[in-house]
Amino acid sequence: MALAMKLSAITLDCPDPLVLLAFYQEATGLEPHPKSNADFAGLNRQDGLLIGFQRVEGYRAPSWPEQSVPQQLHMCFEVADLDGAEARLLELGAGKPGHQPNEERWRVLTDPAGHPFCLVQR
Repeated sequence: MALAMKLSAITLDCPDPLVLLAFYQEATGLEPHPKSNADFAGLNRQDGLLIGFQRVEGYRAPSWPEQSVPQQLHMCFEVADLDGAEARLLELGAGKPGHQPNEERWRVLTDPAGHPFCLVQR
């Protein structure tokens, strides 16, 4: 029998939580958690989900597509305009790896701390 579990938080390791807070806030429009600080910052979604960013000393960014430093996790975001969303995120400081496995349907980008994430055509 399955447990009645509800996902309440996703937390990403990073060197500077406030940098990722600003990036993802601009990208998603989510509100910052009121207790966000230089060691742990977060964004609140209306349904209660928290996207958190925690400072890790000696942080090493994931490498993608090769796995010398595993990505361990990535998030996907649905967008109506794939090209427009990509352009805006690149303006905000996202990176775009050279390897794009299916650029017509989704784009792989990296946040300012190097975490890969995907934009998926809605």
